[in-house]
Parts: sequence; C-alpha cells; structure tokens
Amino acid sequence: MDLKPSPLARPFPHMPAIAGVTLRVARAGYKAWERCDLTYVELAEGTAAAGVFTQSACASSEVELGRANIARGAARALIVNAGNSNAFTGYRGREAVEQIMDQVAAHLGCPREDVFVSSTGVIGVPLPKDKARAGVAAALAAEPCDWEDAARAIGTTDTFTKGAHASAMVGDVRVEIAGFIKGSGMIAPDMATMLGYIFTDAKVAPAFLQDLLAAANDATFSCITVDGDTSTSDTVLAFATGKADHPPITGWGSPGADAFAAAFTAVCRELAQLVVRDGEGAQKFMTIRVQGAVSDTSARRVGLAIANSPLVKTAIAGEDANWGRVVMAVGKAGEPADRDRLSIAFGGVWAARDGLPVADYDEAPVAAHLKGDAIDILVDLGIGEGRATVWTCDLTHGYIAINADYRS
Repeated sequence: MDLKPSPLARPFPHMPAIAGVTLRVARAGYKAWERCDLTYVELAEGTAAAGVFTQSACASSEVELGRANIARGAARALIVNAGNSNAFTGYRGREAVEQIMDQVAAHLGCPREDVFVSSTGVIGVPLPKDKARAGVAAALAAEPCDWEDAARAIGTTDTFTKGAHASAMVGDVRVEIAGFIKGSGMIAPDMATMLGYIFTDAKVAPAFLQDLLAAANDATFSCITVDGDTSTSDTVLAFATGKADHPPITGWGSPGADAFAAAFTAVCRELAQLVVRDGEGAQKFMTIRVQGAVSDTSARRVGLAIANSPLVKTAIAGEDANWGRVVMAVGKAGEPADRDRLSIAFGGVWAARDGLPVADYDEAPVAAHLKGDAIDILVDLGIGEGRATVWTCDLTHGYIAINADYRS
C-alpha cells in the first residue's frame, strides 16, 4: 500500500541516545514489502519497566504475556513485529511469542519474562515462527540504528515516523526521555494507545514508573481517537535504565520527581497527538475542550463522544460549522448535561450560549477557522468544575480508501 505522507505530519525530531538503550532493526518479511519490519531494543541490566495495555476482550498473546510480566517491573529487551498482529490466533500465536521470548532470553542470559514482545498488523493470522526466528536472529546480529529507523520499522499504515523527546533536571543531573510510536487507524484507546515505547536514563523505581505512566496515559493516550475502534494489541511500555547519576526517584517526595513527571507526560502527549496527525485520511487536527462537567472523567467521556461522532467529523472535513451535531453528540454521551446551560464555540467564537443560538452570531470567522488544518471546539456544560481535552481528526474519503484495501 503506497500512502502519501499526512498533510498534518511533523518532522522526526533529533533525539539523543539514551544510556543503556541499544536499537536494532531487521527484515523478517512478515509482508511482501522491501523494508525492515522487526525492531529489537536491548536494555541494560537493572532497567525498570512499566506498561499499560488494551482492555479489549480479544487481546493478543503479546498483550496477555506483557500484562503478566510487567508485574516484575524489570526488562532486558523489546521486540516489535510489524505486518502481523498475531491476535486471535490461539495457541499457535502464543507459541510464536514464547519462541521469540526464549530466543532473545537465551542470547542475553536473562529470564524470558524480561523480554517484551509486541506485534501489529492483520488480525487472525498466526505469526510465522520461521520468519520470526530468522528475523530475530538477524536483529540480534545487526548493527545499532537510530531512533527514526526503529520508529520506521514498527509502522503499518503510518505515513510518517513519530518520535518525541524531552529532558528534565533531577537535582543537578540532566536526564533524557525519548519515545516513538506507531498508529494511524483502529485508534480509540481504552487504556493507552497503539504501540508506543518510552525510554529514559533516569533512575526510577518500577512502582513509581508505573504510577507515572498510568497518570500520563489518562491525560494523553486515553484522550485520543481516530475512528472509535480499540485495537487488540494496544500497548505502551516505559523503560528506565537508571544510568543517570542521581538518587533514585521512588515517589512524589523524591527530588526531581515533579520535573521528571512533567517531562515524561509531555513526551506522552506529543506521541499521542502525532498518532492523531497521522489518522488515516486525516486532513484536519481537532482539539476538543470540555469544561463545566460534573467531573474530569465525565468531561473526557463527553469529549470522546464528540470526537467519535461521524457526523461531527465529516462536518469538519467539509468545513461546515454545523454546531448542532455537537449538541447531538453531547446529548448521546450518557453523561450529566443540561440543555439549557450548554454553550459551544468554534475557534474561540461562541455559536451557542446557555442553551440558545447566539443572537448576533456571525458564521464568517468560524467558516474561516474551519478552512485551516487546526480546529478548536470548546464545549461548556455549565454544571460543574470538571474539564478535559481530547484530540481527534476529521473523517474523509481517504479513510475508506485505506481500510478497504488494508490486507493487500
């Protein structure tokens, strides 16, 4: 499938090396493409690990094993396969994952539980064990690569590579945080996101790293949607190698914890938004802010109801300021709302206030705003203090074209 880069694409950033992280890629040939489709990340001994995974009832073996193993809080390696999700494949799929874990563990001399595996692509086709074995062997022997090579190898319908970087000061020591992600369609995370990986040289206790990732996920990955469909393989993993020379961050009272958490969350937010920018067929990036809800959780649910509405998304694609569709989405969200207190704005211009159309509403500035590629929608429910921001994209003919031809 030959896809043009999204018009919302961002260039891959310069990202420094992370001490204790070595990246390699190889070609396993999971699909008939002339590109690397297997990423291997070797992690230093003592690396802490945290993870969030899909809530899908049809989760892949990779997710099931990862969910069980993350409780150890330790990692030595990551393998990511692209082109085959290995989901809904029964015992054959699980055997393929366990084979990869054993192969890498034998190479590193570590417990198999310290090897994490992710796969992405077509559902219902077992991962071919012969190709996986050969691909892993090639990756283990490959020369180290850079961040963008690793990001490119995990993509499927992605039209551009996605990475993010931030740094923080822990005392007088600068620590680095870098991550890459894949995702374009089947995006409505119910825990985290597509496949995303975050690395840092900071010393972070596994339990606190898990708390940080869970909190960051709630505010970032779980606040994006492209098409309302939650993948069987959604995974975000975070790894802290501990190579930076500072006292361990064990909780919020540790020196530098706040600064590290802010930088970590910023990386998660950028990665999440990059996925939306690469939404299949996307032409417009939409920010939907909800305020005045009974709680932050309720605000997020209302925001996602708006973001997942095909009628709202197609109106934005057509540059139609049809705010009545936002009213519809709020009403169907299943969350507390008062029709007579509802207010809606596009691009900072109020179209409706307190349950009524604005008397002197001028659609011209709204129409001008909708011609751009960054769309802002504000909804004030007027019944509480809860607020949330979610991100999505418009729905165009391009989405149909990509997904009608996905398996070719």
